[in-house]
Amino acid sequence: MADAFSSSSETVIQRVVDVTVKTNTPPEKLEELYQIKKICDFISQHQFQKVALQFPDELLVDSVSIAVEIERHSNAKPFILGDTSYGSCCVDEVAAEHVGADCIVHYGRACLSPSKRLPLMYVFERRPLDVDKCASTFRELYPDSQSHIIILYDVNYVHAMNDLVTLLSPEYPNLVASELVVEGEQCYSHSRIRQHDDTCQSEQDNRQVICQFGRQFSLKSGSSITDYSMFYVGQEGAVLTNFMMTWNRCSFCSFDPITMTGRTESVSINRALMKRYYAIERAKDANVVGILVGTLGVADYLTIIQQLKETIHRAGKKSYMFAMGKLNVPKLANFLEIDIFVLIACPENSLLDSSEFYKPVVTPFEMEVACNKNREWSEEYVTDFRRLLPGGQSHVPLADQQEEGDETDVSLITGALRSHNLLSMEPAVSSYGSSVVLRNQTLTVANTNSAASFLAERSWRGLEQKLGETPVVKAVEGRRGIAIAYEEEGTS
Repeated sequence: MADAFSSSSETVIQRVVDVTVKTNTPPEKLEELYQIKKICDFISQHQFQKVALQFPDELLVDSVSIAVEIERHSNAKPFILGDTSYGSCCVDEVAAEHVGADCIVHYGRACLSPSKRLPLMYVFERRPLDVDKCASTFRELYPDSQSHIIILYDVNYVHAMNDLVTLLSPEYPNLVASELVVEGEQCYSHSRIRQHDDTCQSEQDNRQVICQFGRQFSLKSGSSITDYSMFYVGQEGAVLTNFMMTWNRCSFCSFDPITMTGRTESVSINRALMKRYYAIERAKDANVVGILVGTLGVADYLTIIQQLKETIHRAGKKSYMFAMGKLNVPKLANFLEIDIFVLIACPENSLLDSSEFYKPVVTPFEMEVACNKNREWSEEYVTDFRRLLPGGQSHVPLADQQEEGDETDVSLITGALRSHNLLSMEPAVSSYGSSVVLRNQTLTVANTNSAASFLAERSWRGLEQKLGETPVVKAVEGRRGIAIAYEEEGTS
């Protein structure tokens, strides 16, 4: 009788659906925009059998057509990764490993964060750029031809940068164009491979070479990056914000290829930095910290997690780790016992606007400023967590516990007294549900304020177990089918 109202469950599962290939891009332009021949040569050269194709949401409409072309011109089986676990700019190696892929082809905008697990190839969008209009806007923004300027750009406009530099270089002798440099031995894009090194010196002319965020540019001998202005080609978004926060002492101008307008960026960096400093003060006040794993593909993410755990513990705070994919307000609202969250993600996704969240979300750098006494708040702002690791350019060792002592200070937000090392003397293993009470020379009685103690104070703690009150019954056969129509429905 169930079939009279709906299809059989087995029929639904076994049904074969014919897929009609639809695309917004004309077939003759697929090769030009998505470099299908180059991808097939890459697959054949390395004899890959399974290829994972990662698309952002805006390019999924062309994904089936691209997969069909790749399968037709190569012996590999393509798999489309439709929904990435985290940001679409990062390489989703976890999803690729689920299908046993031999390599990944990443389409669209990318943060160029290094990946280590699988061979990788980047294919950027070839978004249109009016080079003449961009050059004329550049001349209006920089009337002084002797200005020291660095050109930065979104990766989807890299195809037009040589033409732009060719137009401007004769007029601006101090113009510096950045290049895309992809890190990692298994990355086969741009023919530029290098090992991890943030700043290096060129042996030929002793120029300082800056390598950061997948960009590389050289500065004149004796000059620093603060002597240069930045010109950015691309839309306003996370990429530009990341650049402006990192190089916050440089002036920025931008050109939007969609609206074809240029402007001097008027966003107050000092105001933005003060908002981040307020978040640092909230982190100093916090007793329970939630570590949000916002990436499983960026290299060294496990190392920064371990370093954060040690830093938070040495500061006398509790830490709990969460892996929940893409973040939103309802997800984090489920954990009221957490005072503050620290997000581990790529540089572009780290600067999360947490104004709508119930609890602040900070970066690993901000958490280190709050917990590590040896690191002070200065003009340097770090969005790439790999620079905080041992060997990184911005690494600062933890303060010695004996030198720290048990100092106290006053919160700039609440005015209350707070202790830095309140929990550092807590034993590593304690009985479940116990409330550890510590004494020190400054505070008479203090509570650990862990998540367990927070749960103990709740009036509702979840479903009641009622141990010993529920009768024991034999196991019986359950229902079969799908929720819309179980097989036994309507038969009794």
